[in-house]
Amino acid sequence: MEHIEKKAVVIGATGLVGGLLVDRLLKHSSYREIHVFVRRPLTLEHPKLKQHIVDWDQLHEAADWFTGVSDLYCCLGTTIKKAGSQENFRKVDYEYVVEAGKLAKQHGVSQMLVISSMGANADSRVFYSRTKGEMEGALTALGFNSLQIFRPSLILGDRNETRIGEQLGAYAMKLLDRWMTGKAAKYRAIPAATIAQAMINIALVGTRGHHVYSNEVIHVLGTEASVV
Repeated sequence: MEHIEKKAVVIGATGLVGGLLVDRLLKHSSYREIHVFVRRPLTLEHPKLKQHIVDWDQLHEAADWFTGVSDLYCCLGTTIKKAGSQENFRKVDYEYVVEAGKLAKQHGVSQMLVISSMGANADSRVFYSRTKGEMEGALTALGFNSLQIFRPSLILGDRNETRIGEQLGAYAMKLLDRWMTGKAAKYRAIPAATIAQAMINIALVGTRGHHVYSNEVIHVLGTEASVV
């Protein structure tokens, strides 16, 4: 594992996984600066933390903040219900993500790590899965030295907002977890903290190329000692 002082940008820092990721990055000795792009300031202070208030529709105005960054972590995402329409959902989960990737690549960021979703497929008839698949394809086309894509199943954790459907699904998944073995194992719900740790573990390995991690693999990678 690398032990150099790295500089990271995190987008989606106010979300479930993003918040946990920022907290862990701030505590990690391999990172000297953590920059977050947010609409509103986080209620968090730390010597390593640099907060940038951005207008996501004018993200190009924040382009210079990618200078000197080694890793771009993307935890940005919403739901169609919260977004209000498919158009608004695509704006967040595709347009903002891809625009951030473009700006990062233009400013020399070598590695992007992004949360997608199980079932992501650009040819899917399901709008959600198709959007995620198209986002993955657009990022791949940018040609990062290292592009790491994480495809989790249902994400477990305490959210700031209420998502009744996800809460019911998470409760059911917890009850069924012990029986989800064999082929069913790939659908196991996954704690947000596990995803955050998996992203950090992979980032510090510095693997070149384009890699996609399934839900099952993320469960393994997200243990503290899974990468040495």
